[in-house]
Amino acid sequence: MFGLTLPGLLHTAISLIAVAAGPIALVRYKHISSKHRVGKVHVVMTIFTDVIAFSIFRHGGFGEPHASDIVTLVVLGVAGAAGYSNLFGPGSACVQTVSYAAPFLFQLIPGATETTTPLPLGACVWRNLDAAALQVVAAALLIATTLQVRWLRAKRRQQA
Repeated sequence: MFGLTLPGLLHTAISLIAVAAGPIALVRYKHISSKHRVGKVHVVMTIFTDVIAFSIFRHGGFGEPHASDIVTLVVLGVAGAAGYSNLFGPGSACVQTVSYAAPFLFQLIPGATETTTPLPLGACVWRNLDAAALQVVAAALLIATTLQVRWLRAKRRQQA
């Protein structure tokens, strides 16, 4: 279907769950945390998506998408460490928030490009990562992450 292999279909289906769960967590809790059920779904599905991606070699071998998957897994590890320990001291909440938000930037933009390459048939939406619409999405994600950090700082000041 759409030129996707079975791993490609699984990767896409699971990534759509992660992509849906992330914004739900952001709307409900103003940040993504693995301590919330929807946050756990986002994190676990992102991990599954990345692991499955290591079996996809659409462009001939190990490439930028695989490197992005490695970075994403490392950043999710940092987020987990920040969320379940005091490794980063008083900044742990901010490190966790930015680290859970960063995979949107790492994964959503290349994922959108790869997903929309075959769709609609014969007239893809975004041909590459330089598409203006994707740059707007990246800017919106950066703004959303900044707002999350500002919200966390304000919340911390109120509690002090």
